[in-house]
Amino acid sequence: MANTYLTKTPSSTGNRKTFTISWWVKKSDISSNIVQVRSGIPPGGSGNFFTIDGNPHLRINGADNSVDKFQLIPSQKFRDTNAWYHFVVAFDTTQSTASDRIKFYVNGSQVTDFSTSSYPAQNYETHWSSSSETHSIGANAQGGDAFSGCMSHFHYCDGTAYDASAFGEEDSTTGEWKIKTDVSVTYGTNGFFILKDGNSVTDQSGNSNNWTVAGGTLTKTEDCPSNVFATFNPLAKHGKTTSTPSDFMANGNTTFYTPSDNNARQGLFLTSLGATSGKYYCEYKQGGGNRLLTGICNANIFKATNEPYANSNQSALLYLEVNTEIKYDGANYTTGIQGGADGDIFGFALDLDNKHWYIHKNGTYFKSGDPTSGSTGTGSIIAATSTSAYFNHGEMFFCAADFSSGDYATSEWNFGNGYFGTTAVSSAGTNASGNGIFEYDVPTGFTALSTKGLNS
Repeated sequence: MANTYLTKTPSSTGNRKTFTISWWVKKSDISSNIVQVRSGIPPGGSGNFFTIDGNPHLRINGADNSVDKFQLIPSQKFRDTNAWYHFVVAFDTTQSTASDRIKFYVNGSQVTDFSTSSYPAQNYETHWSSSSETHSIGANAQGGDAFSGCMSHFHYCDGTAYDASAFGEEDSTTGEWKIKTDVSVTYGTNGFFILKDGNSVTDQSGNSNNWTVAGGTLTKTEDCPSNVFATFNPLAKHGKTTSTPSDFMANGNTTFYTPSDNNARQGLFLTSLGATSGKYYCEYKQGGGNRLLTGICNANIFKATNEPYANSNQSALLYLEVNTEIKYDGANYTTGIQGGADGDIFGFALDLDNKHWYIHKNGTYFKSGDPTSGSTGTGSIIAATSTSAYFNHGEMFFCAADFSSGDYATSEWNFGNGYFGTTAVSSAGTNASGNGIFEYDVPTGFTALSTKGLNS
């Protein structure tokens, strides 16, 4: 959601003692306080909120006139930026047992281990669902403390406390916790269901309790709890990277950049998903700066102490647009390699079954490459450089890098979500796999690097 947030002030006050909030979230930043759900103006005022702080813990807080009325902080930390969490908070302050007045669930399991636990008094009325409070999702009501990541399937049930099984279920094959598509709940007067199967803030509960995009741009994503797409992983970086990972990432970790105001920030980051077999396709749009390197790598990247392409450890093959060359193990390959300009779209077709890698610029493959040529490897970068040994070191990943202190790099990646940054593809190409949306045609037999693609 980046700096996008939603707001709503209920037209009437609902049940402030008993209710349930359920939402799915995929975080992209763990280094700062990020508000997910809020009513009122806490801290320092009155209201309730749910936020992940920089530790990163999830806090469930409530206050009246700057006096805390309840606070729960699970001992569990939420640091995974590559998967979806399902959070459910069920309030029922009418309960005689204090610990029954707030129940918190993560991915189907009730959390009972808290580093801080202070429950509300019996029959305490929260600020949630008050008609005198501005409610917000993704930031506070003024747009501060913005959440960075994605949200999906947001339910609010006014007047009923449900457990997690009302909104999710265990996959009978994989055992994973997944969205329940046939939710049967009572929404009550102020209840709503938004962010369902797209970027809609229109209430799907039948109550017409629609929300408003108060700031930023709400962007649809193919990435969802049932099909997680690759992004850049801020925790998987080459050892030379010393800056804070969030300094390199934007737009749900699909934009890689090194800031032009501090061109000494160098680094290489891998995708959150890798593979040892199959055929995968992705795209990126080139942005400003002259030191962008993009390509493929394996786990040997973590053994390199300086530029990985200068180490003879078969770790990374990187395309350096500004020099129109492929860099690897201290060598450069230039035959048939093209340069580019800001705004050009490059595509990578990675064939792990036949150990080949193809590159196109704006739909035209380097060296007249044919990703469907199989073992022949027509126009393959690997065939030209005789570097198939790179595939012998475990999983392969897409990667982006900047290893120069003399300039900066910017690139917006589309791993199948159908966007470069916040801009949708202009006209989607064909994709026989049905997995992902791309600007150009996906070669036959290739698919997006996602959990669905890995299991196809």
